[in-house]
Amino acid sequence: MLARLPAPVRGALTGLILVLNTVILTACMVPPALLKLMLPAHGAPRRWCDHALTALASRWVAINNGWIHAVAPAAQWDVQGTTGLHPRGWYLVSSNHQSWVDILVLQRIFHGRIPFLKFFLKRELLYVPVIGLAWWALDFPFMKRGKGKGARQNDLQTTREACEKFKRIPTTVINFVEGTRFTAAKREEQRSPYQHLLKPKIGGLGIALATMGEQFEALLDVTIVYPEGAPRFWDMLCGRLHQVVVRVAVRPIPPQVLGPDPLRDKVQRGHISDWVDAQWAEKDRLIDALRATR
Repeated sequence: MLARLPAPVRGALTGLILVLNTVILTACMVPPALLKLMLPAHGAPRRWCDHALTALASRWVAINNGWIHAVAPAAQWDVQGTTGLHPRGWYLVSSNHQSWVDILVLQRIFHGRIPFLKFFLKRELLYVPVIGLAWWALDFPFMKRGKGKGARQNDLQTTREACEKFKRIPTTVINFVEGTRFTAAKREEQRSPYQHLLKPKIGGLGIALATMGEQFEALLDVTIVYPEGAPRFWDMLCGRLHQVVVRVAVRPIPPQVLGPDPLRDKVQRGHISDWVDAQWAEKDRLIDALRATR
């Protein structure tokens, strides 16, 4: 029924569903969030709050997945590489980034397969009405991106503290290594050596590895391709997202990228950089190949 409506009407209705879904479930998060605020950092009551908050967040994703399917039931989702994953483990996810739609795509393909996704976010987003509270309650890591060596050290220490919380409950930590959405203009400005990707930034990824590297079961290296071009969020709301191609490569985390301080240890930082650069080169070739077949 929803798919038969004119595109602007579909967009308005699904946008309303998204807003209501967010407002209602965020309101449901307030009691456990306030209780969590008053409880000690460790202990069963705090873990109960975390479980309750994560269950509400998973319900939010499930409802979003419902309207995404309803608004475009004929959309082709070509997803490979998600078999064998499980929701009681710890994963580190790395993905290319082209659009805000990427977040809903990742949530849809991984929902029920791995623990709820936790994103690295700019600290300014903590103050976004409604959703900022939900991100805080769910222990999303907020990063204040300052300039200079001292500021970067503080940023990474903040990320380290956020990642420490993830040891108490199965978690997936995701990092968009490019740091921003890909555009041809940004690629030219960076003089990126890749055709479809920006240069990777390994700061947040390095701290996640330093804090939880031995606990992560694997790196999930995700490649997202939109054969019709990177969509706007409005396009998804209107049901104009017709093709999505996703490839997930489950990669072991090599011991040489693990260490206590990737910011100061140049050898470890070099190992991480070489590891990510190799993935990025392979990802760039994969995007080329996937685009060529569509």
